[in-house]
Amino acid sequence: MRSLPRFNLGLLYAVLAYGWWGFLPIYLKFFTSIPAIEVLCHRVVWSAVLLLSILWIQGQLIEFKKLWRSPKTWLILLFTATLLSANWGIYIYGVNTDRVLEASLGYFINPLFSVLLGFVVLRERLNLWQILAVFVATLGVGNLIVQFGQIPWIALGLTFTFGLYGLTRKMAALKPIPGLAGETVLMAPIALAFLAHGFTTGTGNFGRNIVLDLLFIGCGVVTSMPLIWFNQAAQRLHLSTLGLMQYIGPSLQLALAVFLYREPFTKTHAISFGLIWTALAIYSINSLWQVMGSGDRSPMARRG
Repeated sequence: MRSLPRFNLGLLYAVLAYGWWGFLPIYLKFFTSIPAIEVLCHRVVWSAVLLLSILWIQGQLIEFKKLWRSPKTWLILLFTATLLSANWGIYIYGVNTDRVLEASLGYFINPLFSVLLGFVVLRERLNLWQILAVFVATLGVGNLIVQFGQIPWIALGLTFTFGLYGLTRKMAALKPIPGLAGETVLMAPIALAFLAHGFTTGTGNFGRNIVLDLLFIGCGVVTSMPLIWFNQAAQRLHLSTLGLMQYIGPSLQLALAVFLYREPFTKTHAISFGLIWTALAIYSINSLWQVMGSGDRSPMARRG
């Protein structure tokens, strides 16, 4: 792949990452009969093993060791690890309770929530179009709440946890792969304790079926590889290009929910998603216009 032009290689990595995230529900559906907490624990443990192996192969373990020199850094990692684990757990639960549609909604909303966090926390100024985009997206979520009489907590949970995770990682300025390895390592003892308890009491599912065991181990690959591909794409693509491509993932999830898993897509969903897509169009066009106007050719900040 090194012979490909830098931009084309960046596009390839981006499509791999976002496409992988988009089709992730297909993999998680293999665990429909498994408690979400058990799947989450395997995802944490095997991700930690894979990420540490990658750092060792690349000779970057020194970057991992640097994380523990400052109490402030590992406290930040503990906070981001908690947010990431909550995000993963909510997503697994959403997929395995046939709510892929609602999960996709969370990742459609997330970019606009990040804009709002930038305004509230980082004191970033919002222009009229950004304010309009956030307002229109809020109308979309509000319509779901009013029409169905309940809060779409899976969508909002995914939005809040990943939005806060991205904000914290941005403020901490941690390197992507060593930082993610640190987060999974911090959560690994808890995950291992849960899995060990399940194994000794016979309530766990690891060790019962070789195919299921391989799927559990594969959780490390399906979790870590798209993050690695994303960071490769972020080094090669412009902000506007990568920003627009981020909707590949939730769009594929939406298609899976409606056409493969036959989840109901009602008139209320159509109105709400229509409002949110309108908000995303406003936001994306405005972002593209700003980048073109400023001549900014810097890559997008890495995903956590």
